[in-house]
Amino acid sequence: MNPIEITLQALDAAERAIPSGQPIYMLNLLRYRAQARYEDGFDAAPCSGREAFHERYRPAFRRLAAGKPIAPMFSGPILASLVGSPSERWDEAALNEYGDFATFRSIVDTETYRREVAPHRHAALEDFRLFALAKAM
Repeated sequence: MNPIEITLQALDAAERAIPSGQPIYMLNLLRYRAQARYEDGFDAAPCSGREAFHERYRPAFRRLAAGKPIAPMFSGPILASLVGSPSERWDEAALNEYGDFATFRSIVDTETYRREVAPHRHAALEDFRLFALAKAM
């Protein structure tokens, strides 16, 4: 299994843990490959991991999510690590707000996402973390 895959087990566990009907924030930590690495048979021109993510994955994700309650809150480079393992390195972080967890799941738990969107994320990323957050202010 790909270590950056969003699994059915992870989606089920999150769905049990997250109160339904409440907005959630998805925190993404991204480490790009120098060169995107597509699976055999996936037709894509060579590019960097960063290009695959920003120019292929994000537009494909936005097309699939069109009309759903999603708002990008932040996306930018990570400049320095103040606390953490010296071997842990992230290139960018992104924070997106979803109307609820069901909205997020309705996008990523589809055959269209797995076939047309996820291959770009898999090719682009060397490592990835995804956290579901609640607003508690």
